[in-house]
Amino acid sequence: MVRVPVAVLNRMPNRVAALLRRPRPRPRPRPLPDLELVARPRPWLGAVGLAAIVLVGAWLGLLVVGSVRTPVGPVDTTMALRPSLSGGTKIDVPPLGALSLDSHVAPVRLDVDVDQLDPPRAQELVDHPDRISGLQDEVVHDVEHGTFDLAVRSCLAVVAGAGLLGLAVHRRPRPALTAGGLALALLAASGASAYATWNPKSVLEPRFSGLLSSAPSVIGNARSIVTEFDVYQQELARLVTNVTKLYDVTSTLPAYQPDPSTIRVLHVSDIHLNPASWKIIASLVKQYRVNVIVDSGDTMDHGTAAENGFLDPIADLGVPYVWVRGNHDSKVTQRYLGHMKNVHVLDDGHARTVGGLRFAGMGDPQFTPDRAVAPGGDAAERLAGARLDSALRSQRAAGTPVDVAIAHEPVAARETDGEVPLVLCGHLHHEGDERLPYGTRLRMEGSTGGSGLRAVEGKYPAPIEASVLYFDRDSHRLQAWDAIRLGGLGLTTAEVSRHLADDNRPGASPAPTAPSPSGGASASRRP
Repeated sequence: MVRVPVAVLNRMPNRVAALLRRPRPRPRPRPLPDLELVARPRPWLGAVGLAAIVLVGAWLGLLVVGSVRTPVGPVDTTMALRPSLSGGTKIDVPPLGALSLDSHVAPVRLDVDVDQLDPPRAQELVDHPDRISGLQDEVVHDVEHGTFDLAVRSCLAVVAGAGLLGLAVHRRPRPALTAGGLALALLAASGASAYATWNPKSVLEPRFSGLLSSAPSVIGNARSIVTEFDVYQQELARLVTNVTKLYDVTSTLPAYQPDPSTIRVLHVSDIHLNPASWKIIASLVKQYRVNVIVDSGDTMDHGTAAENGFLDPIADLGVPYVWVRGNHDSKVTQRYLGHMKNVHVLDDGHARTVGGLRFAGMGDPQFTPDRAVAPGGDAAERLAGARLDSALRSQRAAGTPVDVAIAHEPVAARETDGEVPLVLCGHLHHEGDERLPYGTRLRMEGSTGGSGLRAVEGKYPAPIEASVLYFDRDSHRLQAWDAIRLGGLGLTTAEVSRHLADDNRPGASPAPTAPSPSGGASASRRP
């Protein structure tokens, strides 16, 4: 603004001076078009929000109250609908595993969890195998009844879930009713899609996981069942008998008070995809206060990536897990375990100190997941054992001798004789202990998985075996071990036997000394 002196104004004409003295009007602010655009309503935002409320509310409703318990044949089951991009049916049969069916295409999947066998109904099938011929009609009737109850409960669940969530968000009844109605319409459309794409032949081509992945090799595939139903009835009756015993067994181990001056190592082997093994191992870890678990291989059956989820309970065992590859384990299995924080994968003779002991191991050079192929190749096993032996010798020369070596095959384990006080192995599915010619003790573990699904094949199921090894905390020498043997499926026996190492027996002669790091001769050194 230009300021005009008063003297100059007095000399100006009156009209001009008045104009100069009049205050200039301030310009009115112009409206901002951007703010107007922001304030305009956007209907698509409301539609997106309503869709989110319907989907999330329906899912929560199904998750919380959308399941029913119903008997199906000799078992009690829980049925539920779950959101899914591909649909289908999943039947979970713990601890045996699960099977999946491409039964329909819809945004919902039918989950059936087998909770437990009903002893009276199962016993009737065991006592009268001829009743299996009528089991199909009974199962179909039970499934139809359970599915109807599930449909009604699921409708109520999605309406309640979406309606309550809509009410919580909008605080008005009209949007809540709209959300509930849309959720019901969505479920009805999903049911119509499932009905239109229903594939009754999907039962002929199931996908198995867990122990059930070996079911076709036990009772034949579904196509052969159709043509040989009489044989199938006999095989299924035998499986039902042993699986009934599996659910009925209640083996308990005695409590044990460990000596604080020892390191306790749990040796397991040949689990072969038996999910029940993880509960047994967790119980042993807790009761015996185990410091380290050693798994000498064949944790899997086929070594496929689809089986990797079976290994996840290892992360919850709470102690270090030392593992070597067996002939039923693959490099895919090995890589998956290698990413777990508490797992120490040993291969190629590499050594690692875990829980106060130094371990070295070698994975099995063979991969023979097909049960039709008999494991063999002793020459390959001896070569792998020689590589492990060379690694042990190098460790000893470097002043870091190994306390325990691990291999899967006994043939490979025997090659370490004279280079390590103790070598652990498995593979043969029975327990064994021997002193090798040059002083090394070989401890062979039985099957901690009871040989997997093969445990329910025969008349006499395989036992479940494991060992707790006690090491002196100062000398790292084996002092004793407890051999634990559960009587197999259907046998309620649990045996725990204590064994002292030869070095610790009264009157025993001193054990051969290991070769000195300087390479001096000793009684235990091999030629």
